[in-house]
Amino acid sequence: MRRGMLAISAAALLLAAACGNGSTTGATQSGETGGGGKTIALFLPESKTTRYEAFDRPLFEAKVKALCADCKLLYSNADQDATKQQQQVEAALTQGADVLVLDAVDAAAVAPLVNQAKQKNVPVIAYDRLISGIGYEYYVSFNNVRVGEMQGQGLLDALTAKGTVDKGQIVMIHGSPTDPSSADYKKGAHNVLDGKVKIGREFDTPDWSPDKAQQEMEQAITALGRDNIVGVLSANDGMASGAIAAMKRAGYSAMPPITGQDSELAAVQRILSGDQYMTIYLDIRAEAEKSAELAVSVAKGEKPAAPTTVNNGTASVPSFLLDPIPVTADKIAGTIVKDGFYKASDICTPELKDACAKAGIQ
Repeated sequence: MRRGMLAISAAALLLAAACGNGSTTGATQSGETGGGGKTIALFLPESKTTRYEAFDRPLFEAKVKALCADCKLLYSNADQDATKQQQQVEAALTQGADVLVLDAVDAAAVAPLVNQAKQKNVPVIAYDRLISGIGYEYYVSFNNVRVGEMQGQGLLDALTAKGTVDKGQIVMIHGSPTDPSSADYKKGAHNVLDGKVKIGREFDTPDWSPDKAQQEMEQAITALGRDNIVGVLSANDGMASGAIAAMKRAGYSAMPPITGQDSELAAVQRILSGDQYMTIYLDIRAEAEKSAELAVSVAKGEKPAAPTTVNNGTASVPSFLLDPIPVTADKIAGTIVKDGFYKASDICTPELKDACAKAGIQ
């Protein structure tokens, strides 16, 4: 996971804080006491990847409200702009945020922001992307190298089944070079694919942009030739959509195996229609809710124990790493639908009725 955004000014942040006050209902149901009016700030990096606005934000906010009715919420989306995110973080600190939950646009460049928070004794939780260059309280994400390994293995399995492993070349479309998760996905994919397939072209895609991925795929088709591309390793579903658009424009009658990540609704539907081979299902609910639980606990002055640590090059950061799940058409019913990530009615359009029936989605 890979995915209606407002550019948030300091004034808008004040409005978000006012609107973020929860009622007492959630706290009463959860059995939790209030947080003493603590302020929790959540920063997400972009909205091109649909998961952030559709899942991460509402799930995080709902969990905070359920655990802490009198906690205030500040929310910002940086629209893939590191300067804007810096302004948003600084505004939240000025407004008295008690804890920052930060999914950094440029995780290698936000250490100064984390340091500003430290100077104000404001704890920081790195959300989804590992912040480097400084120590902080917690990191919550998925096992990102494992994600890349699952994508690589999924592509290799599909090529093997089709008998095309040695019949051509693959294209690798990686994520944003400013996102350290991209490097992990890339490493994992190479762990599996190096020496087993021929890599014709490889790209690092700014902003995780589907449009830029489409341009990269067009370049690869021009350079390698349409009939010589046997598979595409795409790091997420949005970029897979761009690659597929390029291939359809180039006249492909059937798609070679293409990977993805985030289980976007359109990607799940593409898997059923045969345009995309697989995606990585990330239990975003577990990630968002764990981060919300930590934020409430830390805001109250508690220090929950973490099951592991991750070295960010400067410090060993207490970490919660969740397990990714590879999903092909035959796995959709038992994962994505079973967990309620999407309903069968969301997925199964009239055009996909037969494919859904074949996949056991009902």
